[in-house]
Amino acid sequence: MANKLVIVESPAKAKTIGKFLGRGYKVEASQGHIRDLPKSQIGVDVDNNFEPKYITIRGRGDILSRIRKEARGASKIYLATDPDREGEAISWHLANVLGIDEASPCRIEFHEVTSKAVKAAVKNPRKIDMDLVNAQQARRVLDRLVGYKISPILWQKVKKGLSAGRVQSVATKIICDREAEIDAFIPEEYWTLETTFAIGDAQVTARYTGEGEKKVDLKTRADAQAVIDRCEGSPFSVAAIKRGERRRLPAPPFTTSNLQQEASRKLGFSTQKTMQIAQQLYEGVELAGEGSQGLVTYIRTDSTRIADEAVEAVRDLIESVWGKDFLPEKPNVYKTRKSAQDAHEAIRPTVVKRRPEDIKASLSRDQYRLYKLIYDRFVSSQMTPALYDTLAVDIDAGCGARFHFNGQKQRFAGFTVVYVESVDDPQEEAVNGNLPELSEGMAATAGAMNAEQHFTQPPPRYTEASLVRTLEEKGIGRPSTYSPTISTITGRRGYITKENKRLIPTELGKIVNDLMCNNFPDIVNVTFTANMEDRLDDVEAGKADWRGIVSDFYGPFEKDLEAAEASIEKIAIEDQVSDVPCEKCGAMMVYKMSRYGRFLACPNFPACRHTLALPNSIGVPCPKCGGNLLERISRKGRKFYGCEKYPECDFVSWDRPVVDKCPVCGSYMVLKRGSKDTLYHVCANETCRHKVLVENTQEE
Repeated sequence: MANKLVIVESPAKAKTIGKFLGRGYKVEASQGHIRDLPKSQIGVDVDNNFEPKYITIRGRGDILSRIRKEARGASKIYLATDPDREGEAISWHLANVLGIDEASPCRIEFHEVTSKAVKAAVKNPRKIDMDLVNAQQARRVLDRLVGYKISPILWQKVKKGLSAGRVQSVATKIICDREAEIDAFIPEEYWTLETTFAIGDAQVTARYTGEGEKKVDLKTRADAQAVIDRCEGSPFSVAAIKRGERRRLPAPPFTTSNLQQEASRKLGFSTQKTMQIAQQLYEGVELAGEGSQGLVTYIRTDSTRIADEAVEAVRDLIESVWGKDFLPEKPNVYKTRKSAQDAHEAIRPTVVKRRPEDIKASLSRDQYRLYKLIYDRFVSSQMTPALYDTLAVDIDAGCGARFHFNGQKQRFAGFTVVYVESVDDPQEEAVNGNLPELSEGMAATAGAMNAEQHFTQPPPRYTEASLVRTLEEKGIGRPSTYSPTISTITGRRGYITKENKRLIPTELGKIVNDLMCNNFPDIVNVTFTANMEDRLDDVEAGKADWRGIVSDFYGPFEKDLEAAEASIEKIAIEDQVSDVPCEKCGAMMVYKMSRYGRFLACPNFPACRHTLALPNSIGVPCPKCGGNLLERISRKGRKFYGCEKYPECDFVSWDRPVVDKCPVCGSYMVLKRGSKDTLYHVCANETCRHKVLVENTQEE
């Protein structure tokens, strides 16, 4: 029997750590929390200083029995859960059920699942940090009070099955507020005027900016035409030239929030998918010839700080691979947000010599893509800036009209040889291969004037990436909460839906948000919620008592509850009727929402229980008739793709068709998944079957 027992959360981490520690150690997994507040009741005694009632989570009994059995024969027990509030709370619960003194050196902590880090942690156990535990308890109790006190009011006044959450309600409000801005937006007309000038041997495209130094906006077609008429036959010349240098600095290594944002933009991952794959990379992946290895450091962090030894390793790599020109004289240091807890390093590869291409064969497609993203971002963060030569040119007409041209040319690639950060709504920069050699006073010949009409645009709807950025900027939630918050409001609650990756409030979401804003203003107040996060940080730092924070919150909240129950009137939500008749009874089916999204249901439920999945367009034209292809579900639950014009068009495919045509025979192609989740576009023509590897796509 093993002398020492190490308890972690996940089986994957247990497997990796077990290999590092070897004989004399037994590693068991709790598979997350083993105790929590009961689901069947509020589980918080508000009359007894908010004492929480913890019970063993259903389904965890066998796991707990196995851990207890191993603990009885162990000479020493180490609690090695994740290094954050949740992990500390899991260790505290384990200590309680196993009879371990929480003040004894039973807790070990490491920030990367590597042999060196794990062995060092075992040599330096500590007591359980009750400040961390109490910060987690405070959040859990606050969330339980909000959810279990407001939800019954929603059931009574709006609809059964609804619920409210403390952070989720604020996120829903942010999305609803943006939708209200869009609805209230009144577009304004404006015009742009461009022309191509021939200057010596060069040609540049410049835009009208005004009259000399005075900026002028073109509001109407008449404004644009007046400039065109004045410039007709007028001489042009180069009025001013400004040459300069632009330095583009590398982005810092990833924190949790900007990893989620960048994975959304570059890879098309949801925040939930990003965190799932990142957790796999952190806990350990089986590598050929090495066994299970943790590939990245801890993935829930708000810090850009990097360990000195990791900086030294990456600087050595940069110099050996790219040369001294790509290595700054001193390591790059990045500022961390003032509100950051800075408890962990930034997310980085555990071993920088372990390049993505070298281990690609051992990773799934998505694991490889995310690991490469983390790896490239980290390496580039310690490289020199990219340098650009810039050119700004003013071209004046004899009538006084001024046109402006901007150009730039990359002189030195710097960090961009490895990685370039993306943005939510990219605007193409004017980057010219060669900047023209011009001088002031040179004559310019104008080509045809091109006037274009535009309208101001409303603020864009949030994507998951931009919502995470907003939550972080406003101090709502912490790194570990972004993904579950978004998953909750877009999933089982049905308050937010996604269309083309944009977040849109449903009618139900708007109703619940209005009710929350009118009756629980503090709960949905951004500043109030951000201040609560700061107070939870104070608990973690040992500066505040968690029960006092809950008490301060509960007094006003209880009064809001009493007022809401008395004042809120019953809200009737009529189901939206579709044009689809029920196959069973003939009634026109209505739209319903489940945790999996919208679907059609018979209005005569429960007498008739017929339901239909809503067809989902995949954005690919039908190869037969050009109509839209829809994702459908067969009677046996299998996904297939068919034409929207069925039964007039009978095209169907079990494989997902893609837009690209076969370059060999011209037939349509379908998406196929190969080994290690590699994606291919494969010709559907059985006599051809031409195959094209899909690289760095956003296809999921």
